[in-house]
Amino acid sequence: MKIIIRTEGLNLRMPVPLRMAGFIIKRIPQPAIDKMLSDVPEPYACLATRENLIMIVEECMDVLRENKGLEIVHVEAKDGTFVSIRL
Repeated sequence: MKIIIRTEGLNLRMPVPLRMAGFIIKRIPQPAIDKMLSDVPEPYACLATRENLIMIVEECMDVLRENKGLEIVHVEAKDGTFVSIRL
């Protein structure tokens, strides 16, 4: 996976191996998870847990590898900020 972030003062290109996705999810701080849960509608909030995210990533790993090169996030703001995430 490649993460590219370009702003006025930052030009960041960061390769992230897909195998590290589960490791990275485990390292997300609990306050960030709590903030995410506050934005999820009530019937689905119980499903948005760290354990479920890890399980989803592990189960979808073969599909992610098959779609190598697919751009899953592409954002260009008016101020010149650019964010791209490719598998």
